[in-house]
Amino acid sequence: MKLHQLKVEYDAEQDRLIMLVATSEAVELRLALTRRFVKLLWPLLVKLAEEASPRIRTQANPEARKALLGLEHEHAVSKADFSKPYDAGSASRPLGDAPLLLARIQTGHDRNGQPVVALHPAEGQGVTLSFDSVLLHSVCRLLQAAVKKSDWDMELKLPGTEPSEAGERPARTLN
Repeated sequence: MKLHQLKVEYDAEQDRLIMLVATSEAVELRLALTRRFVKLLWPLLVKLAEEASPRIRTQANPEARKALLGLEHEHAVSKADFSKPYDAGSASRPLGDAPLLLARIQTGHDRNGQPVVALHPAEGQGVTLSFDSVLLHSVCRLLQAAVKKSDWDMELKLPGTEPSEAGERPARTLN
């Protein structure tokens, strides 16, 4: 199945993020992410974003890695289309109408080296998503926006994207 659209929104009544995944084959998957699950998922997504880019992966300097990740994130997000409203239409829902409460995460890479994230409930069938750089960074941005609307007292930060304090100057390495 090929991903068509993705939406992440905060459901205040359930105190969960709801991720809607629509495929080009008219299939919609509804996934529920708890605060605890997002706290487990976020560092894994950041790690996948770092590993996905050879420029970042091969950089020895941690500050340079952070800066490159920030640049990669901005570049990838600029290629994504966030203007089109989510439209599942008359999609079938093979995992049911109610959002699937996620409990387990597995990450890795497919045979082409692309990042893969498997999201599963405590028991039963889940979903495995394969990401390219644009999609991975887009999911990060959607999660950040949804968490910002929640009252979870947490902020999802990507290294290299947060502005440094005005009076704070990071140590610099001169070659």
